[in-house]
Amino acid sequence: MAHRKRISVVTKHLAGGQAASSLFNGSVTIITGAGRGIGREAALLFAMNGARLVLNDLDRSVCEAVCEEVRDLGAEAVGVHGDLTKPGVVEALVDAAVRRFSGIDIIVNNAGYTWDGVIHKTTEQQWQAMLEIHCTVPFRLIQEAGKHMRAAAKEEISKTGKAKPRVVLNISSTTGVHGNAGQANYATAKSGIMGLTKTVAKEWGQYNIRCNAIAFGFIKTRLTGDSKSGEAMKVGGKDVKLGIPGHIVGMFEKLVPLGRFGEPEEAAGTILMLASPFCSYVNGHVLEVAGGAFV
Repeated sequence: MAHRKRISVVTKHLAGGQAASSLFNGSVTIITGAGRGIGREAALLFAMNGARLVLNDLDRSVCEAVCEEVRDLGAEAVGVHGDLTKPGVVEALVDAAVRRFSGIDIIVNNAGYTWDGVIHKTTEQQWQAMLEIHCTVPFRLIQEAGKHMRAAAKEEISKTGKAKPRVVLNISSTTGVHGNAGQANYATAKSGIMGLTKTVAKEWGQYNIRCNAIAFGFIKTRLTGDSKSGEAMKVGGKDVKLGIPGHIVGMFEKLVPLGRFGEPEEAAGTILMLASPFCSYVNGHVLEVAGGAFV
């Protein structure tokens, strides 16, 4: 919460003293994986800065809970829960945005998880699951939402000569940049989303649609918590344990010059920054946010 308040103060200062809620000025923002961790903090931060939100999470209860939190902040929110890898869920998410708010301005492809295994023991299901959630789902959401974003941009260009700014943000990982033992599937998928990011940036820049990616390092989420905590999720009827062995956390922290894992609020602040008008000339970039690790 403290980090979120600081970011709100900074955005107000950058906006020349205007209320922070004017930063996004009603921009319609889709955030996937919005029920917990980075996605939840991004939803709350965008709400504080004037966005109207369409939120997705696999879990109905947490999706509804974060929508309520957003409304408590005085912003509008629509929740569309469901597994984005299943037929019709991506389409339902886009349809909800268009029906409720008549358009889409910002997409944050945040949904994802890890399913680790050394290369020689990684199953076909593990491999395909990572490609599906980290590459195919973002591609399908960009493609589906793009029908509306590009059409609106073309109409604006025909009327005024210029389209208003729109943004696609894809969440990647430093594992996709540098690789990581035990995560061949995750590393491949997170590397792939960076290629998609640069391609969208090149194709859609003409419509004033910017596309960037953020490669997060060690952020405090269920994916970096102690694997003994019991956190898990169902994938194809199987329980996939989340987290890393507790004794390794300390080792990872030593890799970070700042000496700690990042907070979800700090990660959300980076998403806010790249989606905001202050980054209007940043396009096709992959920003590593890792507290100085890997430099």
